[in-house]
Amino acid sequence: MDGFQLAYDRVGDGPAVVLLHGWPGDRTDYRRLAPMLVESGRQVVVPDLRGFGESDKQAADSQYDAFAQARSVAGLIEELGLDRPVLVGYDVGSRVAQAVAKTRPELIDGLVLAPPLPGIGQRVFGEQAQREFWYQPFHRLPVVEQLIDGKPDAVRDYLRHFWTHWSGPGFEPELDHLVEVYSPPGAFTASINWYRAGAGAVATSAAEVAPAAGERIGVPTRVVWPEHDPLFPREWSDRLEEFFSDVTLRFVDGVGHFAPLEYPEVLLDEVLRLG
Repeated sequence: MDGFQLAYDRVGDGPAVVLLHGWPGDRTDYRRLAPMLVESGRQVVVPDLRGFGESDKQAADSQYDAFAQARSVAGLIEELGLDRPVLVGYDVGSRVAQAVAKTRPELIDGLVLAPPLPGIGQRVFGEQAQREFWYQPFHRLPVVEQLIDGKPDAVRDYLRHFWTHWSGPGFEPELDHLVEVYSPPGAFTASINWYRAGAGAVATSAAEVAPAAGERIGVPTRVVWPEHDPLFPREWSDRLEEFFSDVTLRFVDGVGHFAPLEYPEVLLDEVLRLG
């Protein structure tokens, strides 16, 4: 797996589903969805992505972008002998799943994705969007390490901001586990190497160009878009067909950014719809 080892959980039998988490999170983001999938007769693999949780953490920022992450996920699929799994992803995991579909489509059977999705374009530079995406350029500054890394109280306060601001009405985040895994010296910095590699939504959207028809993601893709995600308003879902050749869109009311914890039943339904 190109030198990187991914920690993972593997449970159940049957057709495989690989679940890819977001930031700030780890593989426990799927603690509600994974048992539902197993009960439905699926085999579930849930890795910590590069730089997160118990997976390898290396110093070179360039080793954390979507395509580097995708190489590790593809390597894990091959190592475990998974037969064309469905990939489920939100946040960072959504970008990584899309990168796998672009580079190794023969490995997977389909995608179930929550934002971010392509098609944002220059709208990411709008006034309201920039009020939300301030953290991405901030994460590229060395001062982040001085203010947050290795400081459990600062880690808790910082994570609490995102888990409360990005979630939907009435959602109560459980932060103890994430504070524990993000607090050791170097752990927080490793988690934000995704942004330092230029893989965040601002950098990605700024460079976005719709592909030619024959170069769109071709695997069946089911997109779920929440109502209360301040990062990704619903109107940004209007260009999906420019980037996917086989895509369906489903709006999910009353929920926010954290797909597998806020609306796991919807993700389960979309996986089952893929067959």
